[in-house]
Amino acid sequence: MEYDIIFVTGELYFDHPLCGVAILKRWLEKHGFTVGIIEKPVKEEEITKLGKPKLFFGVTSGTIDSMVRNYTPLKRLREDDDHVDYAEKVPDRAVSVYSNWIKHMFKGSIIVLGGTEASLRRFVHYDYWQNRLRKPILFDTRADIMAYGSAEKQVLEIASRIKKGKDLFGIEGTCIITKELSGKELPSYDDVMNSKEKFCDMQNMFTNKADLIQKIDNRYVIQYKFPKYTSKDLDEYYELGFTRKAPKELKGFEFSVVTHRGCVGNCNFCSVRLLQGDRIISRSEESILREVKKITKLRHFKGNIDDLSGPSANMYGMDCNKCGRDCIDCDQLDVSNKRLLGLLKRIRGVVGVKKLSIRSGIRYDLASPALVDEIAKYHVFNDLKIAPEHVNENVLKLMNKNRGNLKEFVKYFARTGRKLSFYFMTAHPGSTMDEAEELARVVKRLRNAEKVQVFTPTPMTVSTCMYYTSMDPKTKKGIYVPHSYAEKKRQKRLVFG
Repeated sequence: MEYDIIFVTGELYFDHPLCGVAILKRWLEKHGFTVGIIEKPVKEEEITKLGKPKLFFGVTSGTIDSMVRNYTPLKRLREDDDHVDYAEKVPDRAVSVYSNWIKHMFKGSIIVLGGTEASLRRFVHYDYWQNRLRKPILFDTRADIMAYGSAEKQVLEIASRIKKGKDLFGIEGTCIITKELSGKELPSYDDVMNSKEKFCDMQNMFTNKADLIQKIDNRYVIQYKFPKYTSKDLDEYYELGFTRKAPKELKGFEFSVVTHRGCVGNCNFCSVRLLQGDRIISRSEESILREVKKITKLRHFKGNIDDLSGPSANMYGMDCNKCGRDCIDCDQLDVSNKRLLGLLKRIRGVVGVKKLSIRSGIRYDLASPALVDEIAKYHVFNDLKIAPEHVNENVLKLMNKNRGNLKEFVKYFARTGRKLSFYFMTAHPGSTMDEAEELARVVKRLRNAEKVQVFTPTPMTVSTCMYYTSMDPKTKKGIYVPHSYAEKKRQKRLVFG
């Protein structure tokens, strides 16, 4: 069979709404395109197994950056870590590797990049693993275009244009190389190579809401602003005809339901803002209920909905587009959790649902007492996960996580008789041994610190800018940064000790 589009992905493919490539495949097929999948190729010749597509190859390493997947925060190979069950076979810089294989085996093929790894390398970026700046990924791969974010609208428009023989300029939510200067200009490649202050300026200008352009030698990479996604769009995507068969690695989340996209938290170490946006887009309650009812009809469903998932479960229903301010600091943000509470109660009433768990956790500073009580009574799996990340006020400010009262939340939740587990981070910019010691004292007192991770600088985040420049990009004031492996290990040992 000759396919219109062939996706090459660094992850397992499964026909489920938790698999991004599956959504794209189903969406394209709904519009009349034929789609093939090559999953986890490890040799160049595997790229040829489905032949050459009529329209284009779509290349992604998946939802996780291949370098984050393959290496620990201390740059050790995860496959060499005796404490981790690691069986991945994804090449380093998988997007570039797959693209080069295609260029070699199928000269003249159109290549469309997508996924987390490509999206966060759309401009000049700091590469932690090489400890240097790299050019945008379109220059490394010589691909034709890159679609950032989840990309349903972008991929469909790209396929339609190629089929009609049209050019690929001006598609919202994409990046392309051009010789024309158009859009808001970021500091150039030469600028940021020669000045860390210019790198900070570039970081401060990053947004999905505008056309941005950056000069690289004698050409430009242009980002077209992100397309508008609506609740109706998400309802349509997540109600496509998935079989929902999941690999054994994901059996614990086989019956999860995605409820929304976007995040209002704007944590400085997180990239969701530049992938899904800084506004919440919630699916309709009716769409979610239809999906739950379909799940109850599956033969192997035993009555347990594994999770309601999104960047944070309790941001469901916090949709607002009234102004341009950060939602997290806006007094107009509805933090009552009323829509989520109503949804939880309706799902509990669906015939065939015995248990609905919230396994991926909540943002505790945005959880109303009514929601906490509801979750504690009906929706805790083994424990409720929260991610305070740190306890020192200065470090929390640098993370943009200095909201809420952890002590009060822990005290309130203890009344429910259920267990909390905590995620923390050490060696973030601003963390000296003193801050690590302060964190260690709290972790020992809390006991259930499920995970304490060392900060990993990933492209395009504010925290990575701090790590590379040793400055707060907004103020240009100096920040202490634990750069040496020795100190990072000491901070982690202190917290775990």
